[in-house]
Amino acid sequence: MGEQGVAVGGDHQTPLLQSSSSTSNIHSLVPPVKRTGNLWTAAAHIITGVIGSGVLSLAWCIAQLGWVAGPLCMLLFALVTLVSTFLLCDCYMSPDPELGPDRHRSYLEAVRVKLGGKNAWACGLFVYVSLYGIGVAYTITSAISMRAIEKSNCYHREGHEAACNYGDTLYMLLFGAAQIVISQIPNFHNMDWLSVVAAIMSFTYSFIGLGLGLAKVVGDGVIKGSIEGVPTATVISKVWLVSQALGDIAFAYPYSLIVLEIQDTLRSPPPESLTMKKASTVAIFITTAFYLLCGGFGYAAFGDDTPGNLLTGFGFYEPYWLIDFANACIVLHLVGGYQVYSQPLFGVVDRWLAEKFPNSRFINNQYTLKLPFFPAWRLNLFRLSFRTIYVASTTVIAMIFPYFNQVLGVIGALNFWPLAIYFPIQMYFIQRNIGTWSKQWVTLQIFSLFCLFVTIFALTGSLEGIITAKLEG
Repeated sequence: MGEQGVAVGGDHQTPLLQSSSSTSNIHSLVPPVKRTGNLWTAAAHIITGVIGSGVLSLAWCIAQLGWVAGPLCMLLFALVTLVSTFLLCDCYMSPDPELGPDRHRSYLEAVRVKLGGKNAWACGLFVYVSLYGIGVAYTITSAISMRAIEKSNCYHREGHEAACNYGDTLYMLLFGAAQIVISQIPNFHNMDWLSVVAAIMSFTYSFIGLGLGLAKVVGDGVIKGSIEGVPTATVISKVWLVSQALGDIAFAYPYSLIVLEIQDTLRSPPPESLTMKKASTVAIFITTAFYLLCGGFGYAAFGDDTPGNLLTGFGFYEPYWLIDFANACIVLHLVGGYQVYSQPLFGVVDRWLAEKFPNSRFINNQYTLKLPFFPAWRLNLFRLSFRTIYVASTTVIAMIFPYFNQVLGVIGALNFWPLAIYFPIQMYFIQRNIGTWSKQWVTLQIFSLFCLFVTIFALTGSLEGIITAKLEG
């Protein structure tokens, strides 16, 4: 999962969490825009949104599943993601999926209009929990990468057998402190620059990981790994590791939250839904090929010793400067990525409380703070308090549960079925007037139940992994 941010086009921006009780209200608030997107811009936005820190765990996932099941599971998740996206594409306009005339510019708006307020409330809860969880995961990942830079330099100075052991706590505190400062920015009116930087960073470290894995395979002259994957002492241990791997893959793929926002940038004719389906097919094909290469070469390079995070597990020692650079790119990516996921939630809280307590000076008053050598800063006491507590809470949780693969598995599982499967299917039933017990209704319900089982399996295993790691730590 990469930057599922709110800015997906240079000339149009819609809030990730925007919802409304009626599309007419939305239309009256949003000025007319010129949509100029096409197949290739949409595909580029999708690839940027999907490829992110989740790619670092894919070699470990293949190691748990083996050479057959690992790639097959990636292909299966790619197919499921594509089916989910196709269903969502038909929900952008209503009542007709191609002629409209009503547009649903965000995921939550579509859920509210088609499924009602209660479903929108439940959907919003999953979205908010997901956004919060991603903040925790990014805090963990950035700390691991900062620690990896220090370890890389230590191994270079002292030798590969040196005891270069460092904790994560200090780096999590540093990351949290930086986010507290950055979070005081009132809002990001235009996040294109942040999305561009994040995309460059994510592609840079992903290609470095791919290149290092390929170089090690070629240098060693052997492809490591096995059909059954990493052996374990007991069957239940293997089951838990497989479930965690599925959760990590689930974290890396779905992009349901940004489908309608990207579709809202497309010009027509041809119909936006048709262009978006073609763009999704192209993007998922490219992303899956890239994932298979990264995960495959990582597993081929290290076999049963494949680390949980390809760039921080220290299968790679040299060139140390390249390892440092890749991990610095990860940190820069996550510094911006944390805000991409947090700012929409901050905005929702700010607007809700401002409307609920319009006369509260604590919530609404702005104060100007002027420091030497810095421009004037507009300070709001509520924003300072709430956002500081929010960032501090994600930092504390990350410090309590600093387990990369297990945390990614939990977030991936929580995201997968409700947001990528259940709500898109229910909206599609309404959009297409699918009758109960019809062939298509039964097929999609079976598909949904299968994905629910995968989600429960991955979530259970990932939670077990966190508990076990905590007890053993």
